[in-house]
Amino acid sequence: MADLTRTRSREQEAAPGLKYDIAYAKRGEFVEHAKTGAIVVKDSDREWELSRQGYLKWYILEHEYPETVLNDWWVFIHDIKRQSGMHRHQGGLVLFVIEGKGTTECNGEMIDWEEGDCILLPFHPEGLEHRHFNRGDQPAKWLAFIHIPTWNHAASELAQLEEFEEYKSGR
Repeated sequence: MADLTRTRSREQEAAPGLKYDIAYAKRGEFVEHAKTGAIVVKDSDREWELSRQGYLKWYILEHEYPETVLNDWWVFIHDIKRQSGMHRHQGGLVLFVIEGKGTTECNGEMIDWEEGDCILLPFHPEGLEHRHFNRGDQPAKWLAFIHIPTWNHAASELAQLEEFEEYKSGR
């Protein structure tokens, strides 16, 4: 009777630097982060910031808050004291009004809004020049949602046309 020879085999190890293996590993890291990242962002964990557009409080911002599960969104509150700065981009975002009432000037058109309204800034190839005004004696605040992969796909610019007055004077 012939002797049996057993051969032990194992899965071949990935060669260093193969692009598929790099992509495979990154996908695994992404999935693991989706399972373990922060799903609640506390208001107390974020600070107000004076910016060229006005007073903003960022909840999700890629690279700034990597602990959050969703890193491909920008989510922030804008507190419109009197009026914001003016900027231009191609649109494609949602603003949900959480307090007060105001007006948005968008490519010369005045659009009124109030607490509970949802403002949809559609995509516009030439861009949407816009600024926001508070038209009450109470704070006017809205919450913005921008999906960055969609924004990137539309090649949206972000051009500051006029700075928020307090930002200019505070420098």
